[in-house]
Amino acid sequence: MTDWRIGPVPGRGLHRANGAELALPLQISRGGRPLTIAELELTLAAAEQLHAALCYALGERPPPPDAPECRQPVRYPGGRQRY
Repeated sequence: MTDWRIGPVPGRGLHRANGAELALPLQISRGGRPLTIAELELTLAAAEQLHAALCYALGERPPPPDAPECRQPVRYPGGRQRY
């Protein structure tokens, strides 16, 4: 069985492409050796759908200490903690 992997490209993050689209560089590897880089291009609507799906999947799980600011808990006065 071959060991194919698709993951983020170190040092390269999400960026705008083709005007209104977003592009996420992904590295495709096989057997631990990088083969190529491809970009996942998303319309803004598709990016919003992906964002909503990821938020739903992460659910109530607390974020790790190195998570982006948007995943850090927000404390509301007199209210419960929310993510």
